[in-house]
Amino acid sequence: MTLDNAGTDRRPGALARLWQQAIVLTLGFVALLYAIEGIDTATGHELDQGGVRPRSLEGLEGVAFGPLLHADWEHLIGNTLPVIVLGLLTLLTGIGRGLAATAIVWVVGEFGTWLTGASGTIHLGASVLVFGWLTYLISRGLFTRNLWQILIGVLVGVFYGSILWGVLPGQPGISWQGHLFGAVGGLLAGWVLSGDERRRRREGTPAPVVPPFGQV
Repeated sequence: MTLDNAGTDRRPGALARLWQQAIVLTLGFVALLYAIEGIDTATGHELDQGGVRPRSLEGLEGVAFGPLLHADWEHLIGNTLPVIVLGLLTLLTGIGRGLAATAIVWVVGEFGTWLTGASGTIHLGASVLVFGWLTYLISRGLFTRNLWQILIGVLVGVFYGSILWGVLPGQPGISWQGHLFGAVGGLLAGWVLSGDERRRRREGTPAPVVPPFGQV
């Protein structure tokens, strides 16, 4: 394997393989969401009880399953395009890095919802991940001070930044807690997963300017 000092895989075809893996994982995840919603519909939405139920012990299972569940097909369809676009872009920052960012967003977003959501409610939906991926992509370039990453963050912010209003309370039927803590998880992921770049900057080690996609 040939890597430069930014950890970028320079082998021929590495970028193409990264895109292939990212596309397969993203579409596979979306297919899983649709399969789960199909089962949920067939069972009279019994699976929805597996969402986050704030501050109840049994409701903790929603931390694991909440992002996989949706209230109905309309809810899932509304999340589909942002999941594809933002999930794919997150994985294109590096498969391992993208999966780690997703895990951080998932746990922080769902556990934060469990702590702060209204009693007697059920919170579900992949929008927790959508908000986390959005803030991860926007913040990563700022933390790394990588020009390409900043550009990607700006473009993502232009196209999807308006959804961040969803972190504010007051919208009936909307889990603003999930949106808020998903976004917090994305910022945390951006900070944690930019540690190497920040350390190089503190040490005065020059980092090459590399494209935002193609890292492993």
